Amino acid sequence: MRKRLFSLAAAVAAILWASPAADACTNIIVTKGASKDGSVMVTYSADSHVLYGELYRTPAADHAPGTMLKIFDWDSGRYMGQIPQIAHTYSTIGNMNEHQLIITETTFGGLSQLRDKDAIMDYGSLIYVTLQRAKTAREAIDTLTSLANEYGYASSGESFTIADKNEVWILELIGKGSKIVNGKNVNKGAVWVAVRIPDGYISSHANQARIRQFPLDDPDNCIYSPDVISFAKSEKLYKGKDADFSFADVYNPLDFSGMRGCEARVWSAFNRFADGMDEYVEYAMGHDTSKRMPLYVKPKARISVKELADMMRDHYEDTPMDMRYDIGAGGHELPYRWRPMTFTCDGVEYTNERAIATQQTGFWLLGQARSWLPDEVGGILWFGVDDAATSCLTPIYTSSYDVPECFRVGNGNLITYSPTAAFWIFSRVANAAYLRYDLISKDIQKVIDRRENQAIAEIPAIDKAALEMLKVSPEAARQFLTNYSVDKAQSMFDEWVALDNYLLVKYIDGNVKKEGPDGFLPNEFDATRAASPDQPGYSEKWKKAVAEDAGETLKVVPVK
Repeated sequence: MRKRLFSLAAAVAAILWASPAADACTNIIVTKGASKDGSVMVTYSADSHVLYGELYRTPAADHAPGTMLKIFDWDSGRYMGQIPQIAHTYSTIGNMNEHQLIITETTFGGLSQLRDKDAIMDYGSLIYVTLQRAKTAREAIDTLTSLANEYGYASSGESFTIADKNEVWILELIGKGSKIVNGKNVNKGAVWVAVRIPDGYISSHANQARIRQFPLDDPDNCIYSPDVISFAKSEKLYKGKDADFSFADVYNPLDFSGMRGCEARVWSAFNRFADGMDEYVEYAMGHDTSKRMPLYVKPKARISVKELADMMRDHYEDTPMDMRYDIGAGGHELPYRWRPMTFTCDGVEYTNERAIATQQTGFWLLGQARSWLPDEVGGILWFGVDDAATSCLTPIYTSSYDVPECFRVGNGNLITYSPTAAFWIFSRVANAAYLRYDLISKDIQKVIDRRENQAIAEIPAIDKAALEMLKVSPEAARQFLTNYSVDKAQSMFDEWVALDNYLLVKYIDGNVKKEGPDGFLPNEFDATRAASPDQPGYSEKWKKAVAEDAGETLKVVPVK
């Protein structure tokens, strides 16, 4: 669920956190040994119907003794309190910092009675404060959980992905509610467990807690709060053996929506990259709770940046949950269903699918940490805004001094259109596609593929040039990478403006203009007049549905 960052009040070194609530997110995790180039990769979609897509940057800074950091709730903007600032904080850009640390999340909610309304640290603040204070994943786990325990945890249950250039962990955490004794909450803090994803494996989480049983005596691969089990017993949430304790089942009990709306997204990612996932399809569909998926799986082949990016564009294509061909897809195979998630007809409740790609995405990213390169060059935040299926990722080196104008915080917002904001031009293109998705999405995907493949091909040369500069001047190297990142993003923005114009001309009024090698075809008499357009009509399923519904009215009959 993510958010927005405003960096303000430099005089007191305070950071203002604010953002509307998000609804659901997806993380996909690829360890070093599972990626084609040996990088750690993490994806994240910040999905919310009220979230604006922009890129947040916080520069590194030194802070005077006694400096306090104001904390504002990430979802609402409500002032939560303040905590002491540390002497030095690291630079961050999006969900990565200058040391190639990546932190993302999905909210699983869990037991509502464990929410502490008087706590200071919400999940969004935990992420960004930790990014400013930690270098490695293990440091980040310690920092994040310590902040939650010291200042109280204000949000509902969260699954965090915490990755550095060598390893990836999933940390699942939930508060302990309020128990006031002598005016103090004796339950302040959180219970949690963190599991390291083995090298060579992939994992994912999507708004449902996924850590079940975990080893109690393997600190190299599993870390947990000392009271994660005892607290559950004290609250009468669990009464079995410690060895049988399941974090997910106790703190986020599984139901149909947890499987079909959340775990199904994990299944789809696993199904794309790993063998043997047919075994779990009934679980993903919410029909069989006994076939629980593992926390991580071995992919059948190493995964590239492009393959992982395209996974974030998934709509369950060619699976039992493929949304393109039922009547809800309309006449143009739209792989989306507008909210609410469920509907009732004749007293029966039905669900709409919630795929990885979704229309309500504010921003999305693929964080790439590359251990064989110095931090100034190694970290890349592949960043995009709006719906992943109709938007493009562009590389932002995490040592960059600046962000592109098209992603700049304050360049428009969700109720203020800006002609220079990437979010708005991508939204224009996406919403055009939703009208005739089977046709228009193909034109968009061509541009996405060309730009992303071109950027991926350029990166080795950019890395090489930056490494040579780094030997002479780190500042010059960082400025070079900044310029590349900014220019690349702005050229993407310009291309989407052109794409928006192209789609309008091509598909105006339900027609499809004919094209040749040099553009749209004119008619045979006048170069300013278009050739007679194509009119492909609707899908066969849609035509049959219309005929069944209104056939007697619409039927063409012989004239008597």
